[in-house]
Amino acid sequence: MRQKTLLAFGAGIAMTLSAAVQAQTSVEMDSVSKDGVGDSIGTVTAEDTDYGLLLTPDLSGLKPGIHGFHLHQNASCETSESDGEVTPAGAAGGHFDPEETGTHQGPYTDEGHLGDMPALMVDSAGNATTPVLAPRLEESDLGGHAFMIHEGGDNYSDEPKLGGGGGRVACGVIEQGS
Repeated sequence: MRQKTLLAFGAGIAMTLSAAVQAQTSVEMDSVSKDGVGDSIGTVTAEDTDYGLLLTPDLSGLKPGIHGFHLHQNASCETSESDGEVTPAGAAGGHFDPEETGTHQGPYTDEGHLGDMPALMVDSAGNATTPVLAPRLEESDLGGHAFMIHEGGDNYSDEPKLGGGGGRVACGVIEQGS
């Protein structure tokens, strides 16, 4: 009897989770440097839920610690150059900011960039597998943009610059209609 109850309970949880997930996009993430786009480091899967966009990374080869993670304006991971300075994945532009707030405030307020997402945690082996929830985003917001992982953490403020995330280390293009 207990086994049947546990199976029914597990099936109920699975049905509840399935009902909460409405759409799914998988984005290939590549390392980036001043030399351009490098090798794949894995994927990030984005799923609509009743609570926002669930982002599930399956990434490896990153520096352990916390990394800024954002949705950037353009669907490109190519370098850009300004005044002789090359920026890895610079063609992705800045954080997605359709309301033109001009401020980096993190994922939990309407005051800043819509592309501000929760930071990723990378374990001591260089893997990121812990899901994060971006409550202001939906899967339909993603097409025509790029996911970006920065080398440092994110304090969800403008100081230091864009929360202190620093350089861009990985990028993934999200095609329109994905």
